[in-house]
Amino acid sequence: MSDLRELLRGLDVFSGDLPDFDTDTLPADPRELFTDWLLAAVRAGVREPHAMTLSTIGTDGDPSARVLIVKDVSPDGWHFAADATGRKGRELAGHPAAALTFYWSPQARQVRVRGRVTAGSGDASAADFLARSPGARAETLLGLQSTPLPDLAGRDAAVREAAARVDREGGLVAPGWTLYTLRPDSVEFWQGDRDRRHTRVAYTRTEDGWKRGLLWP
Repeated sequence: MSDLRELLRGLDVFSGDLPDFDTDTLPADPRELFTDWLLAAVRAGVREPHAMTLSTIGTDGDPSARVLIVKDVSPDGWHFAADATGRKGRELAGHPAAALTFYWSPQARQVRVRGRVTAGSGDASAADFLARSPGARAETLLGLQSTPLPDLAGRDAAVREAAARVDREGGLVAPGWTLYTLRPDSVEFWQGDRDRRHTRVAYTRTEDGWKRGLLWP
């Protein structure tokens, strides 16, 4: 057995005082439970509790995943943003479905959301872009994500130039910036337990609303 394997096997998991998951009081709508868990993570001081893994289908048919920020959760679904001309946008245009994964390690909680994705209006996307920090807007205005970078000096020079544009033109919006909405077909909640008595609940959308039930973890 390698030293790394020994190290990984020895790492502690599901430690500390973990929250309860009362499955006798599940809400009818998974958004309510998700919001409760998210706010609990915020109150507990979990770092970047709004970070999630967005998984899409690549243009080659293989899965593609990256971490970004959830913008909001509304009756329409889970909202996130990306450049429509970048890799994420191209993948969503070709296959408008995705999965979101949230993991709050200190609480041993995981949420998985799967569904179809739609692009928002130009006005909503522009408003989201202008609500970002100046640095985030400058980076997006470059329009170079995932393309080859010759050196870091070139990156820094391009970012400085883009930041100057943001200062000069406060209303400037990246043309491809898009606010997306994932309308969930299924939402799963997983609560870890140190003794491996994990609890898993699945919500599935039906014509009559949400069906919910327990799953083997």
